[in-house]
Order: sequence, then C-alpha cells, then structure tokens
Amino acid sequence: MTSTPTYKSELMKTLTERGYLYQCTDEVALDKAAATSVVTGYIGFDCTAPSLHVGSLVQIMMLRHLQKTGGRPIVLLGGGTTKIGDPSMKDKSRPILTDEMIEKNKHGIKQVFSKFVDFEGPNAAILVDNADWLDKMGYIDFLRLVGTQFTINRMVTMETAKRRLENELPMTFLEFNYPLLQSYDFVELNKRYGCSLQLGGSDQWGNIVTGVDLTRRMEGEEVYGFTTPLITTASGGKMGKTVDGAVWLNGDPAIGPEHVRSPYEYWQFWRNTEDADVGKFLKLFTDLPIEDIAKLEALEGAEINKAKIVLANEATTLLHGEKAAKDAESTATTTFLQGGTAEGLPSEEVTEGALNEMGILAATVFLGLAGSNGEARRHIKAGALKINDSKVDSHERVLSSDDIQDGVVKISVGKKKHALLKVV
Repeated sequence: MTSTPTYKSELMKTLTERGYLYQCTDEVALDKAAATSVVTGYIGFDCTAPSLHVGSLVQIMMLRHLQKTGGRPIVLLGGGTTKIGDPSMKDKSRPILTDEMIEKNKHGIKQVFSKFVDFEGPNAAILVDNADWLDKMGYIDFLRLVGTQFTINRMVTMETAKRRLENELPMTFLEFNYPLLQSYDFVELNKRYGCSLQLGGSDQWGNIVTGVDLTRRMEGEEVYGFTTPLITTASGGKMGKTVDGAVWLNGDPAIGPEHVRSPYEYWQFWRNTEDADVGKFLKLFTDLPIEDIAKLEALEGAEINKAKIVLANEATTLLHGEKAAKDAESTATTTFLQGGTAEGLPSEEVTEGALNEMGILAATVFLGLAGSNGEARRHIKAGALKINDSKVDSHERVLSSDDIQDGVVKISVGKKKHALLKVV
C-alpha cells in the first residue's frame, strides 16, 4: 500500500485533506507549481438549467479553495458547449436548447458564483463564456485546427462512446464532437489567461485528460487535470437528489419555482444529512477548519444533531448569508421543537375565497408538498398529512376560514416538510 504524499503547496494539502482528490494527471508536478507560482484553474458549467444544484457544489467549493490558497479561479460558462450537450454519464442525448433558453439559463446560474469566489483583488476570479470563441469558429477551421489532433480510434474508447456502443445505444455525431470542444476550451484558456489546471468531477476524467493532452501538444505548456470522487450519501443515494427533486442553489423565485430552493429548504436539506455523512460533508461543503470538524465528527448519539445544525448553518451562510442561516435555524426550532408556525417556511398566497374552495389534496400539491393528488392521498393514508399540526383523516377535507391562524394555514407532511398558505 502506497503512503500518502507529503505536499508542499497549500492547494494540494487542502484539496486532499478535505477529500476532493480522486484522480490527478501529475500530483507531484501540480504540487510544485502551486507551491512556487500562482496556479490558474478552471471548471466548466454548461447552461442546461437556470440554476446549478448541490451536485455542482463540490466543483464550486474547489474553485473557492483554489482562490483561498493563492490560486486564480476561472468560472467557464458553457454558452457554446451547451448547444452540443455533454454526453458524459448519459445513456441518451440531452435535449437541444434554443439560444434564448441558454441565455436565460446563463443569467440564472451566474448569480451563484459571487457567493463563493471573489471577483476582485490580486487573484480575482474570472467569469468567461466559451461561446466567445466557439461561436466565432467556422466548422472547417475547427476541424483543421482541432480535428486533426484526434483519432477516431481513441475517441471510441472514451467511456461515454464505449458505453453507448457496447449497449447498442445511439450516439449522434453532434455529441461525438463534445470532447473536441471541451478540450479546445483548455487551449483557449491557456492562451488567454495562462490557465494550467482543469478541475472537475470523476465523470469528466476522459474529457479532462484529452484537454490536457491537446493543450500540451498545441501550446507546448505543462498543464494538469484534477477530478473529485462521485459524492454519494452513506445509504448509496446520489448527492443532492431528494424525493422532492434536485436541491437547487438559486433562491431567486424570478427564475421559476421549479428551479429554486428557499434558504429554509436549503438549510433543512443539510440538517437532514445522514449521521455517517456529517464529517465528510463538513469537509467538502464548509470552510470549517479540519480540527473543528474532527471534534464534531466525534459526537455520538443525539449529540450528532448539533453537528448537523453546524453543517446546515455553515453551508447556508456560504450561499445565502449569515442572517438567512440564523432565520432558517430559528424557523426550524419554532416549527419542530415548539410546534408553531414560522414565517421562514415556504409559502404561497391565496385569497380567503379561494381557500374556502380548496381541498386538502389540491392544497398539498399547490404547496409542492406532493407531486400529485395520488401522492397526497398516500400521505393521508399513512397519517403523515397535517393541517396546523392536526392529522388529516380524509382526502375529502376542504379548507375553510376556521383553519386560518395568524393569517396563515400550515400544511405539513411528516415531521420535516412544512409550507404555508398565506391568506391575502
């Protein structure tokens, strides 16, 4: 068994001790570069939705640590590559988005990054869009410049193409071009900003290695690739996926409620972390020192809930600010420990007239506590659905003015899902 290398750079020390390292093209050389110079590194984010979700947070936190250890982070928006669609880890083609949809999505996801990296100062982060160069390149020019650097022999051995071919699943020629485009991004960023590091998830390893190789050959520069492990929960679930869907990072309702999580919902997601994941998530998703995390990891039994609250507060503070985190904790305390109703809960407005005509099934779906009437019925059958903390016994229950308490009606599913109907 090989021993863990002793790193000289703060970057490699930080990334490894906090659990980010899965693969690296050359750990020793990257460590030396980071110890003796300002390393510029990037991560690409395609604009497939108007918000990023928690699945992207590992990558965003890596950019944060890169900057905090003296490096310069580049946030690369995939305004160009989104038009193709990354086939990595997908068994079918991604939907083709219009230019208008991509621009809307781009606007939504831009809002997140300023919470995690600083765009001012000596090693200020850079925000750039690969449409700046990909949209301007003619197809023939691109083939002559980049296509000659790739062989079909190698491309069909890349994991995505290989899996599609072995499973006799279609892969369009459009998707087949994606690795060329992503690899060329590294070339352009190296020329424009001296970028020498591409970071990403383990599903991007093939594309990253190809980009490293292309940049070395075309520019003659020493560059590196670094990937994180696939983050799963202790029970084997995918990080950031819940029964309610993805845990989005954007809290702005203007981008569309289906791609938003309120600060309270975000806080609650972290508070619900499984016991076995608390230490790992504190290392990956907060700035807490390793020594403090070790003390929290040592808590046992009911005491582990204190560590979960710290995790929820720290993670929510990074994204939404300290006040939002404190308000979320206060809301949770009022709702769960005191059985009350708190203003921080997710809510929808209704008139009193509309309320008096609203059945409990429709109200539950309207508030997003169930995806359908059928799901709401199942909650009632299981004894999990409540109005103002009182169990609902019948799916025919209709709300009325008598249910209004302090101007709201609280609907709950189980002990942890609550929302308000605000009567206006």
